[in-house]
Amino acid sequence: MKLHQLIATEVEQAFAANGLENSPIILQTAKNHQFGDYQINGVMGAAKKNQQNPRELAEKITASLQKNSLFASAEVAGPGFINLRLHPEKLAQFAQMALQDEFLGVTKTCLPETVVIDYSSPNLAKEMHVGHLRSSIIGDCLNRVFSYLGHHVIAQNHVGDWGTQFGMLVAYLFEQNQNGRADLELADLEQFYRDAKKRFDEDEQFANTAREYVVKLQSGDPAVLKLWQQFVTTSLQHAQLVYNLLGLKLTDADVTGESFYNDQLQSTVDELIAKGIAVDSNGAKVVFLEEFKNQDNEPAAFVIQKKDGGFLYASTDLACIRYRVDTLHGNRLLYVVDARQSLHFAELFTIARQAGWLPENVQAEHIAFGTMMGKDGKPFKTRSGETIKLMDLLNESIARAKTLVASKNPDLNEEEINHIGHVVGIGAVKYADLSKNRTSDYIFDWDSMLSFEGNTAPYLQYAYTRVQSVFRKASNWDRNAVIHLQEPFEHQLALELLRFEDVLNSIADTGYPHYLANYLYQIASLFSRFYEACPILKADENLRSSRLQLTRLTGQTLKHGLDLLGINTLEVM
Repeated sequence: MKLHQLIATEVEQAFAANGLENSPIILQTAKNHQFGDYQINGVMGAAKKNQQNPRELAEKITASLQKNSLFASAEVAGPGFINLRLHPEKLAQFAQMALQDEFLGVTKTCLPETVVIDYSSPNLAKEMHVGHLRSSIIGDCLNRVFSYLGHHVIAQNHVGDWGTQFGMLVAYLFEQNQNGRADLELADLEQFYRDAKKRFDEDEQFANTAREYVVKLQSGDPAVLKLWQQFVTTSLQHAQLVYNLLGLKLTDADVTGESFYNDQLQSTVDELIAKGIAVDSNGAKVVFLEEFKNQDNEPAAFVIQKKDGGFLYASTDLACIRYRVDTLHGNRLLYVVDARQSLHFAELFTIARQAGWLPENVQAEHIAFGTMMGKDGKPFKTRSGETIKLMDLLNESIARAKTLVASKNPDLNEEEINHIGHVVGIGAVKYADLSKNRTSDYIFDWDSMLSFEGNTAPYLQYAYTRVQSVFRKASNWDRNAVIHLQEPFEHQLALELLRFEDVLNSIADTGYPHYLANYLYQIASLFSRFYEACPILKADENLRSSRLQLTRLTGQTLKHGLDLLGINTLEVM
């Protein structure tokens, strides 16, 4: 049983001993460690319900807790709050157990779920741009956290590889194949798209050819499919280069594009009609949703097939849910998609529930996120107003980090600068995003994200290297030494380190990676205070070994935590 669970159990027993078996208990870590480690806030509600004096009831519960060896003190504060301070020996024992566990005391779930996470999902008609960053790294972090907790994670990169625009692109690719320039043109997907669009807009004959290619593509013409596959393969190679640079877990095996569901779309529509959920409306197939009415009290119209028989994103998304539940056996579906799609997902999940494709025992969630903004408060773009390629952004971050590292460490050789610059540059971009509440927009600022001060990746990476430098100086020491907590900063650091599992479970419950980022920043800050106030290497032998053990647990927690954010650590910076 872990520390927080144990404390909660002991508090429940103290409540029960005073006739409060079914009273809700609000147990939380104390905001001010001067008064204790934990605070119980449920006494006043229980007293009101049982018509008792809250202060007197709190004193009775406190008397029960004071007999418990887990607590060094239990005191009543104010009208009925209870402050608890853990016994240093008990806290040290739990820290020792976490240190001996490869997962740092984090218990694997006894009820593993199959978690299907839809993230990144670029449109293969263009290269990935900054708008794809948030989905990619938030989804990757959730993938890592759920896997660490023992769940079975299935990543789904739902790329846009189908639709009318691909007729235009394949037609242009055919032209380039004819003159032997296909590979050259495909080297820059962004320019390839612009050139194809220019031909489509300016040449009516080409536009008609492109429309013919759409029909051929959708009907499965082998020659057209071969050209389409060439374009898709090259596009995915571009995307994988970005994923590799970011250090994401995504691979080609995770790609399940829109084209994958093409032969399932008609049956999806037909089933909704057969069940009376969708109806014919002027030739189109539509689901009218009473749950989502407009200001005129009219039900929202969710179109699943156009008059001409064509399908939409909505059709694909419904087929996608069926596949993820029926074939992948997902019992928790996460969609890491822009917050602007919130209404779409609310309507989508409602229809899937009505159709029985999303049973009650399957949880579907839209993991919404805001927009990356420039300093001008507008979506982050180039000075000319163009969307920034994600690869260019990442390379610029690495270049800036190299310059910064070289200026701080003139003795480093080029290879060391390149390696450190890469780790710091990529980490800075990812952490600047993941440390913010995902539902909020945030300002992208080079100076703040690459700073070695404040809540940034370089600060946390440096905190880890500081830990490693301690061990390089320590030479021989007892790695089986017993931890003793004598000073307040030792106590606070150990207490915070033991919250690791609670933080990860909170992320699994809510899908908010910034909980982990803020936790790691707190760990780094507490370690800094501990480092300054409690001599490590100059302490006497037993105390030295104890503090080295606490330092080791700090380093491992920072390393594991940053890895769950998808950020690498360095032994030297």
